[in-house]
Amino acid sequence: MQWSDDALVLGLRRHGETGVILEAMTAAHGRHLGLVHGGRSRRMQPVLQPGNRVRATWRARLDESLGSYAVEPLESVASRLIGSGLALYGITHLAGLLRLLPERDPHPGLYEAARILVNHLDDAAIAPALMVRFELALLGELGFGLDLEACAATGANDALIYVSPRSGRAVSASAGEPYRDRLLPLPAFLADRRGANRVPRPEDVRQGFTLTGYFLAHHFWEPRGLAAPEERARFVALGVPPG
Repeated sequence: MQWSDDALVLGLRRHGETGVILEAMTAAHGRHLGLVHGGRSRRMQPVLQPGNRVRATWRARLDESLGSYAVEPLESVASRLIGSGLALYGITHLAGLLRLLPERDPHPGLYEAARILVNHLDDAAIAPALMVRFELALLGELGFGLDLEACAATGANDALIYVSPRSGRAVSASAGEPYRDRLLPLPAFLADRRGANRVPRPEDVRQGFTLTGYFLAHHFWEPRGLAAPEERARFVALGVPPG
């Protein structure tokens, strides 16, 4: 068995005296692990840093085996990200999100979104909003996507300012007013596709993290007895300080 693919480095763990097991998010083969012989060498250590993009060739005798990677660098961002606390918390949280995906399950759209996010993690002006959108996309890929296109009660697509925590569907201002204390806020930058390229207000980004955090906790963290990741909270604190 053999294939080659572009991949983002997510993490490593030691294997033997000189090797590492590389965890990577690949473009066409999903989140995939493999052994890198000599991965702890001086030549390979700078390449195998979280966030870097590599060309990985995976080989194994059987498809279900761990297999081994031969890795070549494509794009190195780790040296830039390491100077940013926001980026370091961001790449750790991103890797944790991708670990919610079943191993070897292809998600090419998420790979591309992750690649774009990684390249902007040290930009506090846009990284937090990109992370919200990535969390939203991940929920969709895992089968828990939110329906933000029209009001769940009226079918209209204007004045959408709430989300039902039960159904994950948008709710308009008028339909949601009697239940506002039980609904989640829908930030404008997620509701209005016409403003997709605008930089959202910090308050909107905080609402975005509240929204995605609720559904991530409900569907993934709480059923596993886990709290929301500390790296996520630190990323939000650095990227969206209280107004």
